[in-house]
Amino acid sequence: EVPPPMRITGIATGEIQIPLARPFKTALRTVERVEDIVVRVTAENGMVGYGEAPPTAVITGDTKGSVLSAIHQHIAPAITSMDILCLDEVIERMAGSIKGNTSAKAAVDMALYDLWAKVMGKPLYQLLGGYRDTIETDLTISVNPVPQMVADSLAAVQDGYRVLKVKVGKEGMADIPRIAAIREAVGPDIRIRVDANQGWTVKDAIRVITAMEDKGLGIQLVEQPVPAHDLEGMAKITQKVYTPILADESVFSPLDALEIIRRGAADLINIKLMKTGGIHEALKICAVASLYGVECMMGCMLESKLAVSAAAHLCAAKGIVTRADLDGPSLCSIDPYEGGPEYSGALIQMNELPGIGITGVPCNFS
Repeated sequence: EVPPPMRITGIATGEIQIPLARPFKTALRTVERVEDIVVRVTAENGMVGYGEAPPTAVITGDTKGSVLSAIHQHIAPAITSMDILCLDEVIERMAGSIKGNTSAKAAVDMALYDLWAKVMGKPLYQLLGGYRDTIETDLTISVNPVPQMVADSLAAVQDGYRVLKVKVGKEGMADIPRIAAIREAVGPDIRIRVDANQGWTVKDAIRVITAMEDKGLGIQLVEQPVPAHDLEGMAKITQKVYTPILADESVFSPLDALEIIRRGAADLINIKLMKTGGIHEALKICAVASLYGVECMMGCMLESKLAVSAAAHLCAAKGIVTRADLDGPSLCSIDPYEGGPEYSGALIQMNELPGIGITGVPCNFS
């Protein structure tokens, strides 16, 4: 029996601000608080789906104004009155309504998946593949003076984190004593990931990574050592060092992922919903990566629990996603939402709530 159509009757947006527990510092920027756009999609039976986007202009080119404009002027008119049960068709219509604008699309896409899974009465991760129900995330250590980074790393280990993602990339060879000091402080059993956020040159990257290898610092991976467009440079680094290289800003689309793999420009791929434009395209990256046996990491921007929970559902769903960098909620000083997966230190535990599982969003929608 074919279920009756379930039409989309409204798309509204709101804004949420959450102070961070401490400033977030990378080679590209310093941020004090999460300031995100929240999306609510309503179906004719009154059910709602939620999504979220942080406008990260320095990475995706999206600003608060561009996200709101894309949603209200282009995406909403294109998909209102469509049947949420025809999910692929709805998302294709959304994708065709405006070029680029990946963060706006991601927010609406996750709200659509949330609503679809709620209509189906199942947790989203089960509908997408249901590979696991528990995820271990790393915690980001911001760029700061070395004693501060060591103290932050020890505090993270104290809180139960077994994987640290250390931000570097501002000072070339000066990054080595930074990592060495952290390794000495936390001991040999904690996994350390290094993220340069496009901050090195090719030669610097090879010098720094080789020096870290020679010192036996035991780095699990190095993320995006050079600028996103320099795939040739990425390939050189990947070939010259033993440490696995993770492509992040270089990968927005499934075609980007395919090109990275084809050129041997990285060993691993970081999937972020704000870059892909949502779950729909992220699933294609998982499929491409699975074909070639290239493992993926599920990452996030500075997002709160709403968007990170959508990413967690995808991470839980797919076996090819073997690593998680989903520490957004841990970096926030408060959790304003009701429901969703449970975040307990390094562990994210999925539950049986339908959809993404967020049941309360404290903002005014219009």
